[in-house]
Amino acid sequence: SLMALPGDFGIRTRKVAILIADGVEGESVDAMQAALMDAGAVLRLVAPRLGTYETSNGGEIEADATLENEPGFLFDALILPDGVDAVNMLSDIGNTMEFIKDQYRHCKTILALGASMALLDKAGVSPNLPTGEPDPGILRAEAGAAKNVAGKFIAAMARHRHTERDQDPPLV
Repeated sequence: SLMALPGDFGIRTRKVAILIADGVEGESVDAMQAALMDAGAVLRLVAPRLGTYETSNGGEIEADATLENEPGFLFDALILPDGVDAVNMLSDIGNTMEFIKDQYRHCKTILALGASMALLDKAGVSPNLPTGEPDPGILRAEAGAAKNVAGKFIAAMARHRHTERDQDPPLV
């Protein structure tokens, strides 16, 4: 049914991970949460440990899952929000890289905002397919662009999987 009707029913009930750590940019998390909840998605704030994290503007955000107890392959999509301090913290954790790689390997939609693009780079996730064309399931957006990219993320996520990524690279 995923191949026959990709995206025909939107993203209702799809499970989305938003990785957080101290210093995460709270506005990008809030904007994506609002858009995805309106579309019927199920969100989980995933962090190195359960508990409260401080946002870059001094607010608080509560993690409801950890990188260990809910690995990347359990989610339908991944959002890496902006926040230099959060990115620095997450980049030093091996489970973060495995989480991102699992999302990539399973052809899921990934969105990186602002500083979090460095996490994709460190995990070896290219914005291009092996053919050199842009990967429609890897979205990158500048800091503060969460509201503007939410619609594109939802449309990419509605495809469920980006199977063109699942091909062997061309022989050279």
